[in-house]
Amino acid sequence: MDKMPDANFYKACVPTWWRQKRPEFFNCGDRASVINTYFNLLRLHNHDTTNSYLDPDRLFAMIDLDLHLQKIDDYIFPDTEAIFCNLYEKSEVRSQNAALHRIWITGLIHKEAYFITPELQSIFDDYPHPPMYQDNPVELNSIYMDIADKISSDPDLKNNLNIQRALDRINHCLNCTDLDKLQDLWKTEFKNTSDEMCKQQLIMALLTIEKAKDSWVKIKPPVDWSGNDRVFREQLSLEIGRFYSEQSSDVKSHLPFFFNTLHEFV
Repeated sequence: MDKMPDANFYKACVPTWWRQKRPEFFNCGDRASVINTYFNLLRLHNHDTTNSYLDPDRLFAMIDLDLHLQKIDDYIFPDTEAIFCNLYEKSEVRSQNAALHRIWITGLIHKEAYFITPELQSIFDDYPHPPMYQDNPVELNSIYMDIADKISSDPDLKNNLNIQRALDRINHCLNCTDLDKLQDLWKTEFKNTSDEMCKQQLIMALLTIEKAKDSWVKIKPPVDWSGNDRVFREQLSLEIGRFYSEQSSDVKSHLPFFFNTLHEFV
């Protein structure tokens, strides 16, 4: 597991109160591979249930949100966007629907988005080896502006279906029907709003249509760090996972809510 940062991150997110029968996580590759692995495990179990230790009710898959659609055969939801729309509304988990899902999808694009959500600023500020972004201490608001600057040139948003998908995801906080205007509109709203709740809503909306991975890999250790940059980020991600492990379950906190739901099946 030491060579599997995705699995290690989610393992670090397991709530501190979850003492026994804690979940195990296994990397399976991209979204299609995760989905295929999930169904293949079910097929193997059903082929010979007497020789299987698997409990299908306790088998879950976690896949990343993206703008591209991933179809899913033989499941109650036909594709990844259908899962997203049923599981989330206005960037919050739909609590009444959570238990329906065995294939969960992140509410933000890729797990790296959960490394830069607004409540994590204190983690960066207090980290023993201060993380740097473009030669300055990490300031998350600056990262959000950099991510927003990619909207107009994002190749994923050149696809008309992806454009509509993106606009539908954010229409609860930005009424925009023109992608060419979206970048400037988001930045203007973000700069001018003094309402912290509104600002957070804009950030979460941004992270449902734009990837944060490129920004995450630009986070570097301070000059006095002697190790590898990747190792530094992996250690930082585990600290972020521990932060999530201490949060209470809330519809606004996707990962803690996921684990609270998961615990109901223990």
